[in-house]
Amino acid sequence: MHLNAKITSFTILTIGILFCTVIVTNSWKGINNSHQTIAAVGSAKTLIHSNLAILKGSIVLTVSNPKDAYVQLTPQLEMVLSFLEKKGVKRKEIELFPATQFSNYEFSQEGYQTGKIVSYTVSQGFKLTTQNVNLVKDLSLQITELLSEGVLLQMERPEYIYTKLADIKINIQSLAATDAQLRAETMVKATGQQLGAMRSAKMGVIQITPPNSTTVTDYGMNDVSSIEKEITAVVHASFEID
Repeated sequence: MHLNAKITSFTILTIGILFCTVIVTNSWKGINNSHQTIAAVGSAKTLIHSNLAILKGSIVLTVSNPKDAYVQLTPQLEMVLSFLEKKGVKRKEIELFPATQFSNYEFSQEGYQTGKIVSYTVSQGFKLTTQNVNLVKDLSLQITELLSEGVLLQMERPEYIYTKLADIKINIQSLAATDAQLRAETMVKATGQQLGAMRSAKMGVIQITPPNSTTVTDYGMNDVSSIEKEITAVVHASFEID
């Protein structure tokens, strides 16, 4: 083979190798880019106002004769119902529970129950459910006035509930996902690259807390102690990098 022919063959082979190298290199870069992702956590928060309130209480009497308990219970219950109605509560908003009774037994000096009944405790429970949340807030403070009139009341803390969470959850989770995307874009632009399509998204639990509270749980908070509440959604998302 002539020298010129050898040089030409070598040149063609070298160019071919370089061309293949460029193709492989570019393909490898493409593969690497397609596997580059960035993770971001987005959150969104909004205020909600409770639209339902619940107030629970019981009249509790301890007497030596169960018959006496029911005789005393009836007028006290009427006083409670009358008080609530005068404050603006509708009768249909009040639910009465069956009265309950249990026996109190004597204990010996050694701490053993002797089997002798010394008294009976009778309880009459009631529950107020209304959309007038501010009324319940006032009643929870005012109803103790009945104690001075001889009504033996035991009240629970009022509960304030928002009943339209399903509608808000969809919107706030969408806002949290948008926030995750904005955070990811900010981080990627700082490196001179561009954010690609979303690869995955995982919604965190919803946290419903009193305003400005920092308390959260793994299973989600559902505060019923405050009329005004904050609902917070978190989204964990990953995106491709172009």
